[in-house]
Amino acid sequence: MTDQSDLVGAEGKASKPEKAGKSGSDKVPEDIGAQLEAALISTDRPLNQARLSEVVGDGRGVISVKVIKQAIADLNVSYKESGRVFCIEQVADGWQIMTLSEYAHVAAALNRTRAQTKLSPAAMETLAIVAYKQPALKADVETIRGVACGEVLRSLMERRMIKIVGRAEELGRPMLYGTTKSFLEVFGLKNLKDLPNVEELKPSK
Repeated sequence: MTDQSDLVGAEGKASKPEKAGKSGSDKVPEDIGAQLEAALISTDRPLNQARLSEVVGDGRGVISVKVIKQAIADLNVSYKESGRVFCIEQVADGWQIMTLSEYAHVAAALNRTRAQTKLSPAAMETLAIVAYKQPALKADVETIRGVACGEVLRSLMERRMIKIVGRAEELGRPMLYGTTKSFLEVFGLKNLKDLPNVEELKPSK
């Protein structure tokens, strides 16, 4: 739980009050951690700072990102110390409660219906190429895969995993593809820097 003396001061002798909004009277709720936990556990989508600020505190959107980050860090410490099987991770531009990787198989077993709609091997291959080479041309993807990829690219766009990010400066101005925020959310990534290193994906000898 966040120590209030670190955030809002005590009797005017500790640190200055945390100002999350324009008013100096806006103080951090004592149960800020519990409120954040309640918000995050109620959704299966990442919540960004603006959204969390709307639903915690007095609902006026005055809780600062610094306070939210500290409260989340405190929650994660308490989760680890108590042996919980989840933690709060930063995903895309928000935060989400995630199952620890060593227990991912349990969560997967409870989502068999989702497994039926999982991406095909062809879609996964195409998505991986776009993710690592973006902005990627359709021709580049097809050269690497060795097959036509038009239908697969359209399917990934319908699933909102990729999008058109521009056009190449070459003859015909072909479209360039890149991944979306939904891609980050589905794979639990904070940003593209969290993608595994290509070298790490090679099988060990």
